[in-house]
Amino acid sequence: MTLAKAFVTGTVVKAPEKRFTQNDMAIAGFTVNIDKTNETLLRIIAFGQLADTVASTINVGDDVAVEGKLQVNTYKMPDGKDKKVYEISANFVEKMTAGQNSQAVVSNPSEDSLVSFNQDEIAQDLIDEDEIPF
Repeated sequence: MTLAKAFVTGTVVKAPEKRFTQNDMAIAGFTVNIDKTNETLLRIIAFGQLADTVASTINVGDDVAVEGKLQVNTYKMPDGKDKKVYEISANFVEKMTAGQNSQAVVSNPSEDSLVSFNQDEIAQDLIDEDEIPF
């Protein structure tokens, strides 16, 4: 199994299926098509509160943006061949709607989650006007 940060957008082609672990943690999995040829499908897995929200708000045909960790799992098939399955363990899922409004579903906070910055605040912190030569 390998892990890498992933950001994808696509259309939901298989509705979320919600299940529970033995410890009653919610898990929801759904499939997203990330290209127009229906050849690149990714399985998205959400846990906890994110799973609850995804299961109740995401439907087939919705366009979504997903941020999480890409996992590549290899399985042995009955014929002896290895099969790779690509999944994203979601930290954030956003349902994108037509027009300017988009609805943030929810994110699972973690220490490696994205942090949003106001672009003006960054510029003010990085630029000392006394050091500009002109």
